[in-house]
Amino acid sequence: MKLSLTRRNVSLITLALLAVFFVSFNLFANLTFHSARLDLTENRLFTLSEGTRALLENIEEPVTLRFFYSESLATDYPRIRTYAGRVRDMLEEMQAVAGDELILEVIDPEPFTEEEDRAMSLGLKGAPTTEGEVIYFGLAGTNLVDGREAIPFFSDEREEYLEYDLIRMIQNLSEAEKPVLGVVTNLPLDTGAGGLLAAMKGQSVSFMIYEELRSRFDIEFLEQKFSRVPDRVDTLLIAHPRDLNETTEYAVDQFIVKGGKALIFIDPHSEVSLTAGPNGEPVRGYTEASNLPRLMDAWGVEMPADEIVSDRALAQRVQAGFDVRRQEVDYPLWLAIGPEQMDENDLVTADIDRLNLGTAGHLVKREGAETRLTPLVTSSKDSKLLDLEYVKSGPRPDELVRDFAPTDEAYILAARVDGVVSSAFPDGPPDPAGDEEAAREQTADAHVAKGTEEANLIIVADSDIFDDRFWVQTQSYLGERVAQPIADNAKFVLNAAENLLGADELISLRTRERSERPFLVVQDLRRKAEERFLEEEEALQAEIRAAEERLTQLQTRAGSELGGRDVLSQREAEEMRRIRHQLAESRSDLRQVQRNLRREIEVLGGQVRFINVALMPILVAFAALGVAWYRRRRRLKYSGR
Repeated sequence: MKLSLTRRNVSLITLALLAVFFVSFNLFANLTFHSARLDLTENRLFTLSEGTRALLENIEEPVTLRFFYSESLATDYPRIRTYAGRVRDMLEEMQAVAGDELILEVIDPEPFTEEEDRAMSLGLKGAPTTEGEVIYFGLAGTNLVDGREAIPFFSDEREEYLEYDLIRMIQNLSEAEKPVLGVVTNLPLDTGAGGLLAAMKGQSVSFMIYEELRSRFDIEFLEQKFSRVPDRVDTLLIAHPRDLNETTEYAVDQFIVKGGKALIFIDPHSEVSLTAGPNGEPVRGYTEASNLPRLMDAWGVEMPADEIVSDRALAQRVQAGFDVRRQEVDYPLWLAIGPEQMDENDLVTADIDRLNLGTAGHLVKREGAETRLTPLVTSSKDSKLLDLEYVKSGPRPDELVRDFAPTDEAYILAARVDGVVSSAFPDGPPDPAGDEEAAREQTADAHVAKGTEEANLIIVADSDIFDDRFWVQTQSYLGERVAQPIADNAKFVLNAAENLLGADELISLRTRERSERPFLVVQDLRRKAEERFLEEEEALQAEIRAAEERLTQLQTRAGSELGGRDVLSQREAEEMRRIRHQLAESRSDLRQVQRNLRREIEVLGGQVRFINVALMPILVAFAALGVAWYRRRRRLKYSGR
């Protein structure tokens, strides 16, 4: 039988060969290039960072990771199935980089099996389904000794933190010992606003930043009265302490003079300390203000104790409970600080997107200081200083904005201080005053009047950075608290602590996180519209107040003379009618100003939506029509030859 190679037959054969080639190529690619990928995202979100590779290539102790995933039960849950694929891919990439030092086991814990019992014993939690089954989707890690870490269940709310969570677990397991962070604080970091009373009742909820620190460091709380910083402490965290006595100040002083590292948070007005607990009052023994004037003077820096930074450009938006027509207003005492106010050359702040602070103070370099002061975080130049007593009186947001007069100066909110420091106790240790332990410590350690090694300090003039309200939204998932950051407060604290320890690898992972990007142009236009609204509102309200006062005077006079009979002159009666008419018009104008503000903001939102949703497709359509018209012109031109 002879097959004629007509054009139709050639087309059919070609299609068949292409189909065979397509299937063969896909099978070959799946087997050969299983872990290969091309990351075309702007920030290379799916590529292992250099920090991850550096840590994986230098694992000190072999680590075993057991990835428990109920694959057969998750087929009806596409979100879990998709996220599980990404988790598994990243774990396999990490294993490929680490080699034999990282052992990965993938386990499908079927119901009522030893694998399911093992998952539960390792601290994993299953998610119940509507069919009565339990899906496991977590990770357990162990080392050769007795170290154990677990992610009970992967929540997609933390998907952007996946690489950081995984490599932090690996690093914690691969290190012989975690670095020790000595904490001196009067904040209830580990118990939350409820304090010890809530902890005793089992109702304490620790701050999320404390949980992040605890997962990375061994935390050692130092009482706020000690005579020596223990040798095992690698770095000090001093967070809004009470006034330290001389013995404790001397212990901190000698730790720093001898080259110690410290991360310090002080505050002229700590709102987190004033947070009401379950009984409606702040934690017993709270500290409203903190400062270390004697030590700071020796370090060449000071924080004015009665000045608060107010910044109109960086004001956070807060709920406007006093005006139902305006849901949110600018509050210049609470700052939302962006990258423009960060030191881009310092690893701690280079990629911080946003810090949320509240009623912050500012730092000033002392005249004649021998140390170097490098600003890490500053206010904008649209800022000014407010007296502490005025701030404590509780001014309304509109009052702060209306009376704002910027000084055109950027104030230092956080700074790095380094250099050789002299002791704040030049004459030697203070008198122990009968404290035998302090006397023994002072005798055992020789006094150092001036350091031989450079100290390294990071000082922040705010303590509200720790407050969950300012930077994170938490929710409970399978009995675990899941954090969804809206600002980078925890990233800043962890970056600073690890940078002082000289462990910068994890910093490069946290900087891959991205907070919500605000529409800065829209925010600026809205802020200007509100300023104009406040000016018009103030003028109209002044007119209304004046008219009401005059009307009250006339009505009082009319009712008090001659037994209450109206004895107003015709001119005064006419004035009263005119004032009532003016009041009605002014109130109408005020409502119109408020409507105009809302309308302007809605128009801005509509313009942004139009640009994002409709303008680009329209431009692409016009471009396509233009190309089609051009190609048609060319065809007509050449066909006419």
